[in-house]
Amino acid sequence: MGGKSTYVEVQPSPPLRRFVTSYVGYRISGYDAGIHVGVPSPTITVIIPFDDPIELAWRGELPSRFGSLASGLGTEPISIFHDGCQHGVQLTLTPVGARVLLGVPASEIGNIVVSLTDLLGTAAPELEQRMASEEAWTARFAVLNEVLTRLVRTKTIQRKLEPDRHLTSAWQLLTESDCPRIQAVADEIGWSRRHLITKFRAEFGIAPKDAARVARFDRSYRLLRSALPQSMADISVRCGYYDQAHMAREWREFAGAAPTVWRANEEFAFVQDTSPVPTEQ
Repeated sequence: MGGKSTYVEVQPSPPLRRFVTSYVGYRISGYDAGIHVGVPSPTITVIIPFDDPIELAWRGELPSRFGSLASGLGTEPISIFHDGCQHGVQLTLTPVGARVLLGVPASEIGNIVVSLTDLLGTAAPELEQRMASEEAWTARFAVLNEVLTRLVRTKTIQRKLEPDRHLTSAWQLLTESDCPRIQAVADEIGWSRRHLITKFRAEFGIAPKDAARVARFDRSYRLLRSALPQSMADISVRCGYYDQAHMAREWREFAGAAPTVWRANEEFAFVQDTSPVPTEQ
């Protein structure tokens, strides 16, 4: 086929790391046109393409075209249509980053895609134009650091944007371990189970149980995409699934296929894939 994929992943500048976990520059060319499966993630995804708009569709819906976009937290896969060539930058935002940088809680984006201009106003076309005019990835990432740092300062001065500290603690407890009991998390932060579920949904747009499931799925996804992938049985154990069959059921829900089928069909690393790669210009 002769396709080529180049990925450059870096961390943002230190003041931004509570809000953005990574920048990923990507350039893909020479592949056959097709459909890539965008899978759920415990981060908010922002994509800034440098060439054609991105064409997306959810299950059973007609495709829609987007320029720069933000996609919230959810539990369903998205079909990403491509012509074999893509070029742009992806940012992964924490839920706190959604509030501070985008100005809205993650729940207001939800399991949908929103135009970045609708969220950032004139800062969105500024990012698009300035990054597209640069040739080196280091220069493009410097533009991101500059504009996002300015946004943080501006929005922080305007109003208090940080979510309730109990919710940020609950998010960490639920997504950084192997699907803990919801009651145990509620006890840890000093809330009732019902109050936690209600407030959690209002802030993040998904239930606590689903947040834990998506985080576990994301860990298995990263292991499956590693340079030396392990056996399915080993991955299921490492990620806290009951067994390999349990992992396969979760994969069919979140990725539309069992992990073995997904790995066989996936042709190339893509916009939503953020496995570490060497930095290059």
